Amino acid sequence: MTHDPLLQLLRRKARLCNQELAELLACDKAAVAAKVAAWEQDGTVLGYHAVINPDAAGDTAVSAFIEVKVTPERGGGFDRLAMRIARFDQVVSCYLASGGYDLMVVVVGADLREVARFVSEKLSSLDGVISTATHFRLKTYKENGFLFEPDSTTERLIVSP
Repeated sequence: MTHDPLLQLLRRKARLCNQELAELLACDKAAVAAKVAAWEQDGTVLGYHAVINPDAAGDTAVSAFIEVKVTPERGGGFDRLAMRIARFDQVVSCYLASGGYDLMVVVVGADLREVARFVSEKLSSLDGVISTATHFRLKTYKENGFLFEPDSTTERLIVSP
């Protein structure tokens, strides 16, 4: 995680204007604006988004986490194939991961069939993809630092010997 306090604040409260950011950090508004603009220009800050509760918004889309095993390419490793996968419209995130698979791909579709079609027709058929394992999201408890059902009690968990 970054140690820059402005980046940490942007990660948690991206909707704040430069003046509000400057006040919270006790620094100059122009300096904040220049820093943010430079980060947007050099690709440090790629964008901003809202964290939406799909249940509250009436969103019935289906999310899936797909483990993908691939054959690394000579001279390119996993990068070329991972970028090819990441460019599909259905893919919202794509990560190189450690463990029993190489890539973790997060996909969104209108329903289970749409996700299944993506896996069978697009993902699994790519040269270099050895296997996939799909896990569907059933419920979200926390996303990007936001709790979806904040607990009204601060009761401690029971610890047993």
